[in-house]
Amino acid sequence: MIRRTLTALLSLAMVGACGSTGARSTVDRPSAADRPNVVLVLTDDLSMNLLPYLPQVQALAREGTTFANYTVTDSLCCPSRSSLFTGELPHDTGIFTNGGSDGGFATFHRRGEESSTFATDLHAAGYRTAMLGKYLNGYLPKDGFVPPGWDEWDVAGNGYPEYDYNLLENGKVVHYGHQYLTDVLSAKATGFITASAKAGKPFLVEVATFAPHAPYTPDDQDRNAFPGRRAPRTAGYDTLPSAAPPWLAARAPLTAAEKQQIDVDFRKRAQAVQAVDRMIGSVRRTVEAAGVANRTMIVFTSDNGYHMGEHRLNPGKMTAYDTDVRVPLVVAGPGVRAGATVTAPAENIDLRPTVGELAGAATPPTDGRSLVPLLRGQAPAGWRTAALVEHHGPDNDPADPDHPAKNSGNPPTYAAIRTTQYTYVEYSDGSKEYYDHGHDPDQLHNTVASLTPAAAAALHDALSALVNCHRSC
Repeated sequence: MIRRTLTALLSLAMVGACGSTGARSTVDRPSAADRPNVVLVLTDDLSMNLLPYLPQVQALAREGTTFANYTVTDSLCCPSRSSLFTGELPHDTGIFTNGGSDGGFATFHRRGEESSTFATDLHAAGYRTAMLGKYLNGYLPKDGFVPPGWDEWDVAGNGYPEYDYNLLENGKVVHYGHQYLTDVLSAKATGFITASAKAGKPFLVEVATFAPHAPYTPDDQDRNAFPGRRAPRTAGYDTLPSAAPPWLAARAPLTAAEKQQIDVDFRKRAQAVQAVDRMIGSVRRTVEAAGVANRTMIVFTSDNGYHMGEHRLNPGKMTAYDTDVRVPLVVAGPGVRAGATVTAPAENIDLRPTVGELAGAATPPTDGRSLVPLLRGQAPAGWRTAALVEHHGPDNDPADPDHPAKNSGNPPTYAAIRTTQYTYVEYSDGSKEYYDHGHDPDQLHNTVASLTPAAAAALHDALSALVNCHRSC
């Protein structure tokens, strides 16, 4: 294990942890006629264990490319979405939480982050753009604000209940009663796609569902689906890691009542994503009917993952464990390899430069790198070997929709690196974790104490370099 660790660290050192990951893709910019449309489906809190309940996503994977080591910059809604929009890590966006001075829509807006996003890039390149669904935590439709770069803006504030909510529709607040939010977003997406195709203009549409975020409300027609289904009993279920960090170490085994509630919640989450899957099918049929399927990229992902019983934790997120930071990324469309899997580390900061390159847009340098070469089967020189995760905690804001419930996990501030081989975490209280993915895929054996001094120092230096990285991380 130690030998493999040192090999990975030497590889990281040779590549360079900051600013030296090689030049961006030199793929020629597409002509105006060849610029693909982009449909980005961004789900909320969707974990890897829900993929079996999404046949449309499975079909996309067969027809396109799956990223096996795709992670988010923070396993929390607002900082993750901020990184996706801007291509920047939390230490560059300044967004580490869902509210307060270091997070939320108010901070994102105050810092002027909205002036430079993938929407402004593509809008300037002549794309019609639409934002549908969830934006950033703290955003309120009643304020009437529409960020730059968006032609169509149909966005909710508190859409978590899925029924009885408001949308700001291009400056006008519209109330919806008993109309399931994901279905409404689906109809708006198909309408926008059809109109854009008729106008002969390339388009970008982000459909950001609130599903399957708590309270895990399914569409009425799905409330009886998957009777008796239980949360997966993985090796990590109700099991505490060895040498667990202080924030987790005292966690008692799950009670029978907690296990029962976890099963109910998992079943509701599986029910809630059925509307998401139908929406993807509707979008795909729409691009076919509009005659633009052969030049439309469909991207499916989530803002963060979700744990449900793993490491003895009640449902939640915010940790550096794979349940929370590793999420699906599936891309299908023109020029994308079918049935392929990319194992190279990728992050949500890469989506902005990716759609920018596809669109031939003038995208400024960011912390991310374009995934286009990987989608086309190329091996970019100097690709990153590690992804950075940053989080500020604990979360003590009871108004936060992601405020951790009892025993659901609420770690202190940390920074972590995840490679294909290991995860390494440093907490603000001085505690550390190291998990070897090859020998310990469920992250149950914290072996940081067994690292040699040289390996421990190299890990610390690599993490520090990424925390201080600006551009091409």
